[in-house]
Amino acid sequence: MSTPETPKQFLPLTGEQTMFQLTLERVADPVQFAAPMIVANARHADLIEAQLDGQPATLLLEPCARNTAPAIALAAIEAGDAPILVMPSDHVIADVAAFHAAVARALPLVDAGWMITFGITPTGPETGYGYIRMGEALADGVQKVERFIEKPQADAAQSMLDEGGHAWNGGIFLFRADHFLGALAVHAPDMLASAQASMAAAKREGQRVLPDEAAFAASPSDSIDYAVMEKAERVACVQVSMGWSDLGSWDALYDIGGRDGAGNVIAGNVRLGEGAGNLIKSDGIRISATGVDDLIIVASGNEVMILPRGQSQRVKGFSG
Repeated sequence: MSTPETPKQFLPLTGEQTMFQLTLERVADPVQFAAPMIVANARHADLIEAQLDGQPATLLLEPCARNTAPAIALAAIEAGDAPILVMPSDHVIADVAAFHAAVARALPLVDAGWMITFGITPTGPETGYGYIRMGEALADGVQKVERFIEKPQADAAQSMLDEGGHAWNGGIFLFRADHFLGALAVHAPDMLASAQASMAAAKREGQRVLPDEAAFAASPSDSIDYAVMEKAERVACVQVSMGWSDLGSWDALYDIGGRDGAGNVIAGNVRLGEGAGNLIKSDGIRISATGVDDLIIVASGNEVMILPRGQSQRVKGFSG
């Protein structure tokens, strides 16, 4: 269902609203948050404006992909010296109040020059996420980051859970814009120079900001983790349990879905007789099933996918 033209953040996977619209809702309170800055591929500008539905925002439209660090640099340049909360738009956060409370705990340290990452309280030995090892306490619920850990093998993930003091790296950050740019100046000066040049020559069309393509394309391509967070001195983690998922698979959607008494998650044009533990979703044609257990069945357009629940990563093996 997720395509280059319509990536998963623009799909209504968990309800009537899209993932992107739900992300906007988390920062909709004008007392707490300024109007959002949305960094996105230029090809999605019309789609974004349609889903904004008139909500004020600044659209920073990347002319090409250079990973997360240069993308965030564009927003930081636009923001000046304000604190910025960096959130992927394709994550699920079920407990928004817990998220807001974590932001509030972190803000005093942001003012003192710390760059904050949000650590997700682990619910199991997940091998699909990076981990954060936390060190000394800096404030209530905020600890210095001792180190970042790449996606582990299963035995290493279990060891970290047993040891405690580790969190999943959720890819959500909070820092002052000028402090982030200062860290780029130290650790990735070529990236900073490219971002600054691209914004200096940017074209502005209403709420759209179009950075200069040649200048931005000259930037090194790197993630914020590698370019800054793993190298900077003053990096802290606020750990939070907030019903988080990066919705990286159909199994993840089943895990957060509203299940019926038989453990089925049903969405769209579906008719189910007997069956338990299924995820069945259609955005068009009717799916009729009975006597099936523990399957993932998804219909989108003229395609139907069927595979055992628990094995949804095997979609990568499909060809054509």
